Amino acid sequence: MPVWLEKFAPILILLIVVGIVIARLPKVQGLGHTDEFRRRRVLNWLPLGLTYAFLYMGRYNLKVSKFAFEEMQDPTGGALMGNDDFGLIFTVGTWVYGCSFLLNGPLTDRYGGKASILTGAGGSAVMNLLMGLASLTLVNQGPGAGFVAENFVLVFSVLYGANMYFQSFGAVAIVKVNAPWFHVKERGVFGAIFGILISLGVYFAFDWGYMILGSAGLEWVFLVPAGVLTVLWVVDVFVVKNTPGEAGHLDFALGDASDDGPRLGAVAVFKKMLGNPIIITIALIEFCSGFLRQAIMQWYRTFAKQTDVVLGLKGDFVYENWGMLLCCAGIMGGVVAGVISDRVFGSRRGPVAAILYGAMLLGAVVLTFTYDTGAVGWMVVVMSMAVIGVHGMLSGTASMDFGGKKNVGVAVGIIDGFVYLGTGVMSLTYGLLLPKEEFDAAGSLSGPVTDPANWVSWPAAMIPLAAVGFLLSLRVWNARPKNKAASGH
Repeated sequence: MPVWLEKFAPILILLIVVGIVIARLPKVQGLGHTDEFRRRRVLNWLPLGLTYAFLYMGRYNLKVSKFAFEEMQDPTGGALMGNDDFGLIFTVGTWVYGCSFLLNGPLTDRYGGKASILTGAGGSAVMNLLMGLASLTLVNQGPGAGFVAENFVLVFSVLYGANMYFQSFGAVAIVKVNAPWFHVKERGVFGAIFGILISLGVYFAFDWGYMILGSAGLEWVFLVPAGVLTVLWVVDVFVVKNTPGEAGHLDFALGDASDDGPRLGAVAVFKKMLGNPIIITIALIEFCSGFLRQAIMQWYRTFAKQTDVVLGLKGDFVYENWGMLLCCAGIMGGVVAGVISDRVFGSRRGPVAAILYGAMLLGAVVLTFTYDTGAVGWMVVVMSMAVIGVHGMLSGTASMDFGGKKNVGVAVGIIDGFVYLGTGVMSLTYGLLLPKEEFDAAGSLSGPVTDPANWVSWPAAMIPLAAVGFLLSLRVWNARPKNKAASGH
């Protein structure tokens, strides 16, 4: 097989899989959707979804860059971006993201999802451009390289924090736009699509990111997503519409918690959402999801690389195809969760979340005793399938159900904000608990970080979060949105 084909075969395979999955998703009958409406709906969510996926690439490229930065020494002789430095920078970014819903949720409800996705994609493109230029300065030792190296954590905390502020518009925008396009009975299917988009974003971020790092250089890890987001920004301007009515179709009753009363102020909406025990329970579940999802995604490959002398995991199938496997796991998790929710549990989201959290809890316990064996890679892939399924089901679907189309921006902002508050706690926790990098005389990693025994806190810290998430999921087992309008259009 030619080298170029070998590199791009996984991309082709993934696109084929995604196409087949989307084509085979069950159609909910009795809602009055025409074929023309369905085609226009696909035309609406596809570019919007790709924008969201490439926002992921412009978010998790920080982790990809760590593989280059950790091999560069700072002025004190330590790693330019060690485990603790990454933990701090990532914590700043995720907490900025988590708190941004206080502003961005009401803004999205007032000005629409299209305005939000354009703001998020445009702002993230600019921030990635600046991080790329900072990286280029360090690589080439250009003007300002000394300042960036001496203040590396500060510089990248500011740039990454600003990037994550703009990133926080993404999830709010995609759910806000799609809420008027999907009836509550078919949102489990959309939850599957949402999981696919997340999974593609993870694939772009990791496998494409590592390929770019190895072939083009560190700065392009940031510059490529900046360019792609710019192109998609232009496409979204002309294609994405906030409602079916804006696209020339009839708006229709959604069967969710929407109401036709007067628009409430931001404070009143927050009080309404925060006073809803279901919304708060889902937000707390997603806090646990944020911790667990990123504990796997952000740290497995670092663990494999830094303990490679002992375990020999670096270069195996899971390590080399990390993004693709996470993508496949996410697609399976999202599709299974969405279809089961609509077809088995009558569009209830709680039972699916509970089942998947039970799998996460079992996986975390087993992983604590097997993380230092060759099974660790496949274990975390299976666990990722479960947690991405939960995330798509709750952040992408339940937020629409219980927020309603008018207030969904605030609802998804609260829920997704808790996801990233959980991610921030994860990042801070592992930044403190995991061993720090040391270098030997040859400049290679050495010391405690290379001993798997010093990494036991990585899987062990997942157990209590998985247990809490499971118990909270049981509390919303029978939760359904109050239907305030009849369906049909």
